[in-house]
Amino acid sequence: MKETKNTYSIEEARRYVANAEDVIKKAKYDPETKSYIDSKYVRTAGNILWSGCLIALESVFHLRKGKGRPSIEKYRDAVAKRDGKLLKFLNLGYETMHLFMGYDGSREKKVCDAGFERANAIINHCATLMPKPVCA
Repeated sequence: MKETKNTYSIEEARRYVANAEDVIKKAKYDPETKSYIDSKYVRTAGNILWSGCLIALESVFHLRKGKGRPSIEKYRDAVAKRDGKLLKFLNLGYETMHLFMGYDGSREKKVCDAGFERANAIINHCATLMPKPVCA
């Protein structure tokens, strides 16, 4: 079976999650406060997770055509037309990974754990939406 560009994109997105796991370890978890100490690494991990999700979404929805960058609204519109469940994942993921982790640098472990769970949910769901490769 030949590996397609889309299959590679999903694997690339999963590699981003693995990279984010390495980065979040550098934030040094404090079990007493149930939070991470260094928000710089939380921000970095959140941005890496969100980038991985965008790679997975791009592999399914191909929104990079035309001028400029696609906005979150373009992603939401494209996803809403095809899959309501993925839209829920997208909205929660955007909020958790991009805003709470990436912008705010939320050090709370529950928020970071949710970011990783939501990234995996988006990537795994995108993998199920991709066309099945045809054996040659």
